[in-house]
Amino acid sequence: MDYAAYKPAVMSLLKKLVEIESPTYEKAAVNRLGAVVAREASKLGASIEIIPKKTVGDQIIARWGSGPGGFFLVGHIDTVFPLGTLDLMPFYEEGAKTFGPGVLDMKAGVVIMLQTIAILQEMGQMPKRPITMFFNTDEEMGSYLSREIVKKLAKDMALTLVFEPSENLDGSLHTWRKGTGKFHIKVQGRAAHSGGAHQKGLNAIEELSYQIVKVQRLTDYDKGTTINIGSIQGGRAINIVPAFAEADGDIRVITVDEYKRVEAVIRNLEPVLKEALIATECILNRPPMPYTELTDATFKKAQKIAAAEGMEIIAGGSGSASDANFVAEMGIPVLDGMGGVGEGFHSESEYILTQSILDRLKLTVALLRDW
Repeated sequence: MDYAAYKPAVMSLLKKLVEIESPTYEKAAVNRLGAVVAREASKLGASIEIIPKKTVGDQIIARWGSGPGGFFLVGHIDTVFPLGTLDLMPFYEEGAKTFGPGVLDMKAGVVIMLQTIAILQEMGQMPKRPITMFFNTDEEMGSYLSREIVKKLAKDMALTLVFEPSENLDGSLHTWRKGTGKFHIKVQGRAAHSGGAHQKGLNAIEELSYQIVKVQRLTDYDKGTTINIGSIQGGRAINIVPAFAEADGDIRVITVDEYKRVEAVIRNLEPVLKEALIATECILNRPPMPYTELTDATFKKAQKIAAAEGMEIIAGGSGSASDANFVAEMGIPVLDGMGGVGEGFHSESEYILTQSILDRLKLTVALLRDW
């Protein structure tokens, strides 16, 4: 079957979605895009459920059929790009690439999800198993408002496919992902004049500096653990010994045990400077998604189905996390990175390899038809 014939419809829908800007924190903007996505799914015969949210876009569930043992397709319609980005970063196709804010992460994935249904219906090969799609609206801020919905919908599913982009130009599927956490360190010192009473002060920034070095050293590349201090604040003026300082950081781990090791150190930091006070917070936002026996069996089955269609797929992983992490923790078969292939997501150079959209369409159709 020649999937190139679907390119005009695919690119038309992709252009429509990209040109409706949808930054996570702009509820009205995300809802404008959500209305289009819901309408497209409805045109394909889906029943639509809207889950209202106060601070982010309303979340969307589209269903074809009902009952356990179905397929669960997951995507998100929010992006990291602020309103007005299109003026500087328009949607356009050039050579083998297509550019635009969110084109890779992950509006192309949403197109693949919807166009898969259109193709299966056109072929008269819709699976007997039910299909449920979830369009998340707060994925880019950590899925705090959607994770329980994802877990509830994923329960009893035969297979979950997550349409985040492949982060590797070889197009490998994400069969493992790191877990992600974050931490906050606050230091209370004592203010004083930096000239006339320097010895009476207690420099909170100095104390925080000692703690930052200690925490950064928890990075262990051999174990896949990285710590990143992403922001620091403190002090009011150079002639005042600062009484307060704080830092925020990011944690990436492959195993829960590694997170526990890091968490134990952060939660038990001891001051270096006498009388300094330290308070910390540490949470695991998304659990690790390790490569397990279930993952191996799931990937090998997908690999066999793909091979029957003349396609080769390979397994890979990512240091970032997605909604797949929640599903994997439940012991549900899941394949991630089902979206397009490209580079530069979250940046002004974001692009997708246009052919990869058609390739992923072919793969998704085969998986839903033959699983």
